[in-house]
Amino acid sequence: MDVFNIKIGFGQNELTLTILPTDEGQYKIIYYGGVLGAIRLEADNETWEKVPDDELEAGDLPFYRHDLKADRLDIILDDATVGRIGEEINSHI
Repeated sequence: MDVFNIKIGFGQNELTLTILPTDEGQYKIIYYGGVLGAIRLEADNETWEKVPDDELEAGDLPFYRHDLKADRLDIILDDATVGRIGEEINSHI
C-alpha cells in the first residue's frame, strides 16, 4: 500500500498527517518530517492501538521531536487520537 495523507480534528484545529503503511500491518504516523508513532489494529480487527515505542523502527526518517515553542500544534498519541487516526485510515483503505 502506498503512503497517503489524512486529516483529523485536533481541538479547534485540523491536522494533516502522513500515513506510511508497513508490511507488519502497522501504520507509521509522520508529522513534520518525523515519525510521531505507529498504530495497528488489535486482534479483534476493530480497535486501534498504539504500537509501543520499543517495537517501532523509524527507518529512514527521524523520530518526531516535541517542541512546545515551535509554531505548530503538538500532537500526542493518546487513545482518543489513535482512534480518530484509525477511523481515517479505515476510510482511506
